[in-house]
Amino acid sequence: GLLTALVDIDEVIRIIRSSDNSAQAKERLIERFSLSEIQTQYILDTPLRRLTRFDRIELESEQERLNAEIAELTRILDSDAELRKLVSAELAAVAKKYGTERRTVLLEAGATAPVTAVPLQVADDPCRVLLSSTGLLARTSNGEPFPQDADARRSKHDVIVSAVPATARGEIGAVTSSGRLLRLNVIDLPQLPDTAAAPNLAGGAPLSEFLSLEDDETLVCLTTLDESSPGLALGTEQGVVKRVVPDYPSNKGELEVITLKEGDRIVGGIELRTGEEDLVFITDDAQLLRFQAAQVRPQGRPAGGMAGIKLTEGAKVISFTAVDPAVDAVVFTVAGSRGTLDDSVQTTAKLTPFDQYPRKGRATGGVRCQRFLKGEDCLSLAWAGAVPARAAQKNGTPADLPEMDPRRDGSGVSLAKTVSVVAGPV
Repeated sequence: GLLTALVDIDEVIRIIRSSDNSAQAKERLIERFSLSEIQTQYILDTPLRRLTRFDRIELESEQERLNAEIAELTRILDSDAELRKLVSAELAAVAKKYGTERRTVLLEAGATAPVTAVPLQVADDPCRVLLSSTGLLARTSNGEPFPQDADARRSKHDVIVSAVPATARGEIGAVTSSGRLLRLNVIDLPQLPDTAAAPNLAGGAPLSEFLSLEDDETLVCLTTLDESSPGLALGTEQGVVKRVVPDYPSNKGELEVITLKEGDRIVGGIELRTGEEDLVFITDDAQLLRFQAAQVRPQGRPAGGMAGIKLTEGAKVISFTAVDPAVDAVVFTVAGSRGTLDDSVQTTAKLTPFDQYPRKGRATGGVRCQRFLKGEDCLSLAWAGAVPARAAQKNGTPADLPEMDPRRDGSGVSLAKTVSVVAGPV
């Protein structure tokens, strides 16, 4: 419409000037140039500065682009094959970007389903109980190991921070930061559908539905109640380490697994598989200590543990894990500043092969695992464990880890997304 006006701008101006009001001008322009009401109103609203030669060139270019777009859309709409091809491509792109694993299981059904008696009692089949980084609990339908594909598509709630073998009608233990072990009935947990990929716990339930925790208490790990296992390994904020003799009386729903000193809390715990693992402490002043679990004598539940790592004044433990020395493993650290209250403020991060850190004796000070840059004076997050490692944000959204850095105590690199938790295969 504006191009039409520009072709005969003098006539347009004459019609407008000779009209009594804008309504009459609109009617006369429609009649004279065969314009639509929308086109005519646009001409009347156009300021005079839009009538320059350069604006005309711009309008002509826009007209060519729109005509080409109209022609392309018309071609697609006129061809059923082209339309299906476009819709298929767009659906594939959406599925790749937003797709998640199916939560329900599709079953083949015949024309008539036979009526059979269904036992009300759930079979006590093997399964695994999982805890996600977002505090969701669930059980699997079987006890089979999960596929470990580092290049698999990620999804929300797919970082599993603790997993234990169990049976559907059995019990497991949940260890809290205050040193309590709470019994948990496996049958009460939601069951995840079978999947060919590693599971995510989007179909799980919040742990608050099964456990009653204090305001300042968190769930540290899950454990079996198998008294033939090598037992729990626990590490505290003040550097205490303990291996717990697996003694869990069945007549008690709550047990104390360690006597903590005033102000201390458990920062990490794991049920050992062989007893030959390496125990790893990482402190907020970037010290890492690795020593053999055999250096820690198992103690009964009421015992207070023993010295695990020697801390410098003001330092505290932020990570405690157990690593199988026979598998590939990594150390992940994130630097920050003690002056920030928001834990989302992260400066640099580093990912290093675990074998870069030598074993040392229990109760020693360890070695430096990251060099601080200007403005950094502490680690805000740390973890050591087997690969493939997965990272996530606080809400469970996947996050990327940095490239591997072979330097034992080098500085870190910036992260694209804030990382709140890292965990390895389960």
